[in-house]
Amino acid sequence: MDFDLEQTDHLLTTTRAVRKRLDLTRPVPRELLLDCVRISTQGPAGGNHQRWRWVMVDDADRKAVIADAYRRSYAPYIAAQQEAVAKAGNAAAKNAIIDSSLHLADVLAEVPVLAIPCALGAPPSDTGHGEAQGWWGSLIPTVWSYCLAARSRGLGTAWTTLHLGYGDEVADALGIPDTVTQLACIPTAFYTGDDFKPASRRPAEEITYWNRWKDTAIDG
Repeated sequence: MDFDLEQTDHLLTTTRAVRKRLDLTRPVPRELLLDCVRISTQGPAGGNHQRWRWVMVDDADRKAVIADAYRRSYAPYIAAQQEAVAKAGNAAAKNAIIDSSLHLADVLAEVPVLAIPCALGAPPSDTGHGEAQGWWGSLIPTVWSYCLAARSRGLGTAWTTLHLGYGDEVADALGIPDTVTQLACIPTAFYTGDDFKPASRRPAEEITYWNRWKDTAIDG
């Protein structure tokens, strides 16, 4: 069966980090979340070791713990970002991202679902043979597949990791054992407004090299 490339490309190019447009008032059915997880489990994994686990948090008290951890890490992070923007160009675009990020920090506890993707075990020590890269590479595609599945079902997501600065506190609140690694926190909600647009990106021709670093000559 042929894919509808227009629809596929639209999904892949418009799955944005949604912060301001998360609908804080509309509950997300658990069956819909299970659909997204079901799709995500088809993500590639080295050796077919399916280490993925998901903790879906829709309880207000537990969401508050995650949001508090997030905010405590967020304060120094955003201060550094604002300082960097002040020194760099294109401040308007970067300030818009910061404003969106500030909004998410303020409302995180109100987002209907905070999805915590986890992995059994811990990243291996780097021995120079790519074990750590392989470990992460067997997990990140699955989390992104969840985001894509959510997008195709009218849900907005944002990939965040700042709560991990206080990950032990979150683990205690959620009963996550210390033999499990939290990968991210994915706020998940229906989104408001119309559809999303592709973001501005550098042309593929500028960032694709052929056989040698920095060689962009497509004609060989």
